[in-house]
Amino acid sequence: MKVRDRDAPVTREGIIFRVYGYDHPPNSCVCDVEYAPETIYRTDDPRAIRTGKKIKYYKFYFDGGLKFVKDYFPQYQVFYAPLRRKLVGLSEEQILELRRPDEKLAVLFNSDRDDPLLRTMRRILNEIFEISKLRISDFGVFGSILHDFYNPQYSDIDLVIYGRREVQELVETLSSLYKNKNSRLRNEFEAWDPSMPPFHWNFKNYSKAEYGWYQKRKKIYAVYSSPYLGRTVKVEFEPIRKWNEIINEYTELKEIKVVGWIKAIVRIVDDVNSYFMPSIYPIEVLETNSEFMDKNITRIVSFVEEFRMQLKKDEIGIVEGRLEKVVRKKDEFYQITLTYGENYFNQVLKLYDKKNILKFM
Repeated sequence: MKVRDRDAPVTREGIIFRVYGYDHPPNSCVCDVEYAPETIYRTDDPRAIRTGKKIKYYKFYFDGGLKFVKDYFPQYQVFYAPLRRKLVGLSEEQILELRRPDEKLAVLFNSDRDDPLLRTMRRILNEIFEISKLRISDFGVFGSILHDFYNPQYSDIDLVIYGRREVQELVETLSSLYKNKNSRLRNEFEAWDPSMPPFHWNFKNYSKAEYGWYQKRKKIYAVYSSPYLGRTVKVEFEPIRKWNEIINEYTELKEIKVVGWIKAIVRIVDDVNSYFMPSIYPIEVLETNSEFMDKNITRIVSFVEEFRMQLKKDEIGIVEGRLEKVVRKKDEFYQITLTYGENYFNQVLKLYDKKNILKFM
């Protein structure tokens, strides 16, 4: 089964999943749960409702989808052998439909379907095409537009950009558009301040003000003043690997074992795989807990959205997370993993700051 991050499998009950990452068991895929129809799930959370189809859908937030599957649809889990446990996911025979962001965007971009949100999306992409070598085949669409329950009055535009080189070119192109006074596209975090969303902030070692600064320099989060919508719409560009950039590590993995909790000062060796989920940063450890200094710690692997594209090549950073021993068929090494679970809000990945380092270590 050929899948990649952000592809959207749908089950016979109408539950919409999202493929998560690139490392999957044979004939299966690890997923998040994104939406469920009102026939099997409802919530009072006003953010969750999605209309536009014959029935309503509701979006899951945080670990809501995980709990939903475990409580009501435990068959939608796959055994992940290296971790010795089940993860939310689907086997090939459980998938009724597989929605792909690139295929959907190609249809919408070239179709006669017309409404203010689609018109806005086409105009944004055309502005990018005019000053870059990027083309429609480099992009996809996810979220409510992919599933046809968007509402032009309030929906955002969620786009996919495929490929390492293409992400780099997109960031350069967006930087130019943000500086162009004639462009309606702006960096979402240019005028952002900590009083603005997200309103709930629980990270212990990563302030909300720091979050805004890092999001601004990533440049993949934009807003567009749409003449068709009569409002400003949020535009996100989600980096995804091209097919020829995908290596499924699952087939080489024998075991991933949690060793302990680690704090470290590191140098980022490369950042080209920090764009994707999971974000992978090859590192050199400069300082860490004494019991871990002799470990062969080679990389950071982050499943936390806030830490995507967080640090750049040769920058010195601080990281706090889970230390894992990775045993593969041909070798073994250690990695620092940032992910969901216990101590989630104690995790951090950010630039080294000498003023705070004593407190950190």
